[in-house]
Amino acid sequence: MDGDQGAQVRISSELRALFPPGVVVAETRTPGQRSGLLPDEAADLGVNAVAKRVQEFAAGRLCARRALAEFGIVDFPIRVGAKRDPLWPEGYVGSITHTDGRCAAVVGERSGFLGLGLDVEQTGRVSSSLQSRICVASELEWLAGLSTAEAGAAATLVFAAKEAFYKAQFPIVGEWLYFEHAAIEFPDWPAPEGRWVLRPQRRMAIERYCDFPLCGAYRFDAEFVVAGLAIEPRPLI
Repeated sequence: MDGDQGAQVRISSELRALFPPGVVVAETRTPGQRSGLLPDEAADLGVNAVAKRVQEFAAGRLCARRALAEFGIVDFPIRVGAKRDPLWPEGYVGSITHTDGRCAAVVGERSGFLGLGLDVEQTGRVSSSLQSRICVASELEWLAGLSTAEAGAAATLVFAAKEAFYKAQFPIVGEWLYFEHAAIEFPDWPAPEGRWVLRPQRRMAIERYCDFPLCGAYRFDAEFVVAGLAIEPRPLI
């Protein structure tokens, strides 16, 4: 699949464990190349994209198509929507994430999931000067009680969890949210992997479709932290 580049993408059981059963996660540690894109994907990328954008975009599409192949969908172009979100095949939902040195995509069937969010970040990328822009008061209080090294990792985890939530909810309702609109708690901290709980700080459109708090999962893996979230349909009464 996808020529030689397909061999560089693998199905990840470690990242799949961040989600309920029924999803597939594919990842790569190798930069993508324009030659790995399908024609429609290349058209969405454009001819003037800088090298870093090309590498991330192509790697993301390779991961997404590798995950879709597990559902029997082959060579489906992952186009870019009007709001820059990836467009999945009818009946499927997913999320793509990339940072320096790592890219991944999660895919699941719409019959089981309203939305899926996945975010990978380099641990410690959130500096102390950025924490006040990303964290609400309760999160800042939590960070203040940690050592400097712990706080750097924890702040990056807060960022990743909020990004995963944003990616999961946006395709469902199309609502723009900001960091201060959600608060995250980590009941399993300081375990290297565990749960996170999200509580809204204002009314959100996604509340029409699911109940809060939402619970996701995280994993520290070498120099990376990964956060995942599945928004499942509200149970029928």
